[in-house]
Amino acid sequence: MSLKLEYENGAELGSLLKILPPVEFCCVYGSTLHPNNSDKSSMVDYVLGVLDPQQWHSENLKMNHDHYASWMVHLGGAKLITKVADGVGVGVHFNPFVSWKDKMFKYGVVRMDDLIQDISKWERFYLSGRLQKPVHILVDNFEIGNLNSVNLRAATSAALLLLPPKFTEEDLFAKICSLSYMGDLRMFFAEDRNKVKKIVQGQFNLFREMYKPFLEEHATKDLLRLSSSADHQLNISQDCHLSAASSLVSSLPPRVRSEMGMKLGEKKKLDESGRVIREVVFSSREEVANCLRKLVSHRVMVSSARQAVAGFLTVGAVHGVRYLANKMHKAWKSWT
Repeated sequence: MSLKLEYENGAELGSLLKILPPVEFCCVYGSTLHPNNSDKSSMVDYVLGVLDPQQWHSENLKMNHDHYASWMVHLGGAKLITKVADGVGVGVHFNPFVSWKDKMFKYGVVRMDDLIQDISKWERFYLSGRLQKPVHILVDNFEIGNLNSVNLRAATSAALLLLPPKFTEEDLFAKICSLSYMGDLRMFFAEDRNKVKKIVQGQFNLFREMYKPFLEEHATKDLLRLSSSADHQLNISQDCHLSAASSLVSSLPPRVRSEMGMKLGEKKKLDESGRVIREVVFSSREEVANCLRKLVSHRVMVSSARQAVAGFLTVGAVHGVRYLANKMHKAWKSWT
C-alpha cells in the first residue's frame, strides 16, 4: 500500500537507485520513515525486488563490487551470493553499510516471485512482516502495493484473534507490528525491548492510514465496534463469538489455514460457486488464537535464524560483528 506522504528527504530516499541496476520493486522501510527521526547517521533500509537475482547481482558486481563481502566476490560471485540467499537464508541477500552521498544504506535483494509468495501466502513470514508496517514505495512495476492489501487484511485478522474483547487503536497496531517479531531470536538479545512501542508511536498516523480500510470493513461486518476517545484514538470492541473468530480465520493466508486445520481439525463444505472449501474446526477462540500464535512464532523463528546465519556469511565478519554490536547496543540501552 503506497502511503501518500511528503518527506523532506524524499529525493534522498531514491538516490541509491541511481547507482544500482534497474529493479522491479523498491520500498524504504524502518526508522527513516519515523516523522520525528533525528538520527541522520542511521541506515536507510531498502527492499529491492528483481526478476533474476543472479543476473542482477552479476550486473551490480560490475558496478558496485565494494558493496559485497570480498570473499564472496572472489570465490563465487553472483552465483554464490544467490545460492547462499536461497539455500541458507530465506531468499534475500542484504548489503549493509553501503555509503553513498554521506548517507549509509542497507538494501535487501529478493526474487519477485518469492516476494509475491511471502506477501500473499506468508510462505516465510519475513518480507511480509516488513510490509505490514509503514513503507514508502519508490518503484512498483508489479503493483505490489495493491497486492499487499491481502497481507494487511490477514495481519488485521491475525491481530484481532490475539487481542481481548476491548482494546485501543494503538493496541491493534502494536499487535500487528509484533507479529513479525514473535519467535525472532534477535528479540532475546539484540533488539530494543521497546521496539514495537517505538515503531507504533513514531509512525502512528502511517499505521492508521494503512489499516483504516480494514477496520471499516470489519466494522461493516459487525465484527468490530469503533468509538472515538478523548485522545483522538479509536476505542475498539470486537465480537468474540466462534462465528466471528471463524470469519477472521477465513481471512488468513491459505497455507496458514491449512496448517491450522491439520492441528485443530477441518471440515469440507461447498461455497456458492460449488467449489469445495476447507474450514478450520475449533472449540474456542483461545484454542485458535494459541494455534495461530505457535504457527507464526515458528515461521518467524526459522526465518530469522536462517537469515541471521546467511547474513553473517554474506556481509563478512567485520560488518557482521559491527551490525550485531549496533543492535546489541540499542538492546542494552532499552534495558538500562
